[in-house]
Amino acid sequence: MSDTLAGRQAALRSKRVRNALRTAAFMSPWLIGFSVFFAYPLVSTVYFSFMKYDGLNPPTWRGLENWDYVFSDLPKFWPAMQNTLWLAVVMVACRVAFGLGIGLLVTRIKTGVGVFRTLFYLPYLAPPVAATLAFVFLLNPGTGPVNSLLEAVGIPAPSWFNDTAWAKPALTVLAVWGVGDLMVIFMAALLDVPQEQYEAAELDGASAWQRFRYVTLPNISPIILFAVVTGIIGAMQYYTQPIVAAKVASGVMGGSGQTFEPGYPDDSTLTLPQLVYDLGFGRFDYGAASVVSLVLFALSMAFTALLMRRRGGLIGSGD
Repeated sequence: MSDTLAGRQAALRSKRVRNALRTAAFMSPWLIGFSVFFAYPLVSTVYFSFMKYDGLNPPTWRGLENWDYVFSDLPKFWPAMQNTLWLAVVMVACRVAFGLGIGLLVTRIKTGVGVFRTLFYLPYLAPPVAATLAFVFLLNPGTGPVNSLLEAVGIPAPSWFNDTAWAKPALTVLAVWGVGDLMVIFMAALLDVPQEQYEAAELDGASAWQRFRYVTLPNISPIILFAVVTGIIGAMQYYTQPIVAAKVASGVMGGSGQTFEPGYPDDSTLTLPQLVYDLGFGRFDYGAASVVSLVLFALSMAFTALLMRRRGGLIGSGD
């Protein structure tokens, strides 16, 4: 009897091991990708944040000196932090609002919907560098057609990318111009809202705003959450557009003999990703660059956690 029970237990253990190995085999592509592209870089970044390392000499222990330097003695850190947070809040909010608004508009157009959908989506396909170059020339304070038009109608023309007060709004206008990706996502969500709910609300005497508030928003709230979270992650990685705009507006294109400090004008377009690149590959201070990278990672996680916890209060519940 005891031999039979022991045999059954051994067979059960063997089955569990086989199931565990089978599960691990199916999960191995994800486990390898997670380890190589997330876990190892994150652990390495934490390690180098406590080291003095220039990429050439062996790293030496510095303790909290890199952290103290970044938060206390690095003059560009706090402007970069403020700009990144500004873009994460204002630019993402504008993109989501305009994307939803254009999606609502296109879904209500009766004729030529394909043409309008294409026209609104095409700017998103423009390469970031080319789109930024075009916007800098369009918004040129001296010769740009936008300022010429504003002056023609008697509106004071701003300096856009050459003005600290207007540089980030100009980047926001550029981001809103390429809002076609969100438009398509919101269009798909809006077309999926059950029509019978609109009909029931209309029979109850609900106004257009009430139908939008109590029918449309609850149904598309998961899509809004997705757009906000991915938008914030994108804002935390915002690098190409501000640095290209700053270089062109300042007249420094990185040619031979030219030096360029990111953030023109007066650090108003400097973002944390630019600071990471400048510290790591411009100054070869990998310790300080690792600290800024970890701050950027913590900000992204904090924003995402806050939005996930406050989903019902921010955009309504889809349940």
